[in-house]
Parts: sequence; structure tokens; C-alpha cells
Amino acid sequence: MGLQQSAATGIAGLDDVLAGGLARGRVFLLEGHPGTGKTTVATQFLLAGAAAGEKALYITLSETEVELRESAASHGWSLDGIEIFELVPPESLLDEEQQQSLLYSSDLELGETTRRIFAAFERCRPDRVVLDSLSEIRLLAQSSLRYRRQILALKHYFSKQNATVLMLDDMTTELNDKTVHSVAHGVFALEELSRAYGAERRRLRVVKYRGRQVRGGFHDFTIETGGVRVYPRLVSAEHRNTASRSAFQTGMAELDSLLGGGVERGSSVLVLGPAGTGKSLLAITLIMGAIRRGERAAMFVFDEERGLLIERVKSLGFDLEDVIQRGLLVLEQVDAAELTPGEFSERVRRCVEENGARTVVIDSLNG
Repeated sequence: MGLQQSAATGIAGLDDVLAGGLARGRVFLLEGHPGTGKTTVATQFLLAGAAAGEKALYITLSETEVELRESAASHGWSLDGIEIFELVPPESLLDEEQQQSLLYSSDLELGETTRRIFAAFERCRPDRVVLDSLSEIRLLAQSSLRYRRQILALKHYFSKQNATVLMLDDMTTELNDKTVHSVAHGVFALEELSRAYGAERRRLRVVKYRGRQVRGGFHDFTIETGGVRVYPRLVSAEHRNTASRSAFQTGMAELDSLLGGGVERGSSVLVLGPAGTGKSLLAITLIMGAIRRGERAAMFVFDEERGLLIERVKSLGFDLEDVIQRGLLVLEQVDAAELTPGEFSERVRRCVEENGARTVVIDSLNG
């Protein structure tokens, strides 16, 4: 299945991890405990399809349509372009205004629930489908064998219709059944980590993806107003090149002489020393030297407040505010307790690729 036949997820960074998106006409599993962001990811997947002119269907066995719309509104989204099939308590069917095919899964036999899911699909004929969640179907199945048969039935049905399906599993049932792992074309796991200090951190991993080389390992992601943002793990082997390794002068003749002509381009320089020995001052001197050469630079500060740093070095003859306003320097203060490693590396990468920074300073590695 070529990349041109992939369904983009609409999530910044995730399509990069998946080498293009989700293969069309296949069934995928998105698993994670409550609060990891499954519904947000699923909603963005459907919104991306709707924006591309595709039909989208959200089948919910756990959340109500009102809850889904409220959650979407908190991100500034409208679900008007998405068909929502909600299974609600059967007493609502007594209301003539609610005479739609709406039933509550726990009050139905498993086969009836599956049949009504198929009926909802037939009415909409969507290109993208989200099924939320498999935990309800697993509880109805009551046995691993019956559950597997139903998942296979869903898979074969959706595959024949050439629909791209994202099944959600909140992993709340006691039985750790891996049935869907073997059935699904791809499996993605979301995790939420609670730290002793700072906010919670989230990460994802592609557990399985048939027939495609994806970016392995864990990738940090955040849930912001506006949706999920994934920070693909950097792989050094992908960025090897044969760029010129010429040396550039630091702006300090004595240091250039000591280094044999200057600092080699593309190299990493580690400045060691106890507090008060002038590490930050040396780094800023290198930055100002780069700016005088007509280059851009970036500095990420962990250990010192941004405004205090600007004022402190001004007395030494370095006007950082001026070069910042001229767009020659990006100076960011980083809170290590609030930022994930993946998000930090993405900021550094953006400064290099988008802002054209040729000199990058990280102060310090303790952060």
C-alpha cells in the first residue's frame, strides 16, 4: 500500500512517525488508559478526513454525543461534518423525537450491537470510522473466543467496504486480551506518566504496523488547546551528511589560537566548569561572534531567568535585546519540570530548520 494511499491523521508529527499516515481500507487499534488522549486523536483523525472531503463516522459506545461535542468545542472544533452514532439507554426510544437507531450496548446481545453498528455504516457509507470503545464489546462477548470472532467480523466487514477504521481500547477490563493486536493492521499505544515534579507527561509508541517501516521507540506528545501534537524522536542516523567541516573563528583570537584556528562547523562543544567560571559568558561571546558573521543563533536557558540574563550581560557590553528584536537570536527560557525531552528537542530542531540558527547553545546540560 503506497504512501499516496495513506489517510493523513491531521496530527502534527504523527504522520511523520507513521511514514505518511494510516493505510486506507485497514483496521487500526489505538489503546491507552483513560486520560491518555485517545478520543482527541480519534476526533482529529475524523476531522482531517472531513476537511479532505471524506465521509466520517464516530461510533460511540461509551461517551454521549453531547460529551463528544463539548470536548471538541474545548479545542475550537465543530463536529458538524462528522456523523455520530451514539448508543444510548433504550428508554429514550420511548420518545418519538428520539426514534433513531440508538441503543445502549449493555442492554443488547453482542450480535445485535454489531448488527446496528453495521446498519449505521450502511446509512453513512463513510471513508473513515472510529469505534469507541472495544471495552464495551469485550464485556458483551464474555469470552475470548467470542470476542475474537466479533472483532474479525468487524474487520472483514470494514475491509470489504474499503473504510479506514480506528478502534479505541481504554484497557479498563480486567482481562488483558491481546486479540485485537493480532487482528489489527497496526497498533498504537498511548501512555500517561505521572512525575514527582511537574505536569504529567504523555508518550506514544507504534507497537505494530504491517508492511511499513515506521519511526520506532517512544515519542512524546502533548494535548493542547487545538489538539494533540506529537514530537517524533530524533534519530541521528537520519541526519548524517557530508557538509563542510571548516573551522570558524570565535571572535577571540587567543581562543582561536588555542583551538587551532577556531571551532569546527557541525561539531558539539562542551564547556565544563564550576559555577562562576564564565561558562555562560563564553557561550554568549560565541553567539555574538556568530551574529557578527551574519548568522542566526539560538540559546536555551535552564538555570537562569531570561530577563536577569539579559540585564546581567548588558553590563558586560552584550545587548541581547537588540539582536533578539532584529530576529538574529532566539532566547528561550526552559522549565525542565514542565517540558518533555521530545518537546525540547523539537524546539531546538525548529530553531535550526525554520529560523536558520547556525549556532545553538544549551545552558546547561543539568536541565
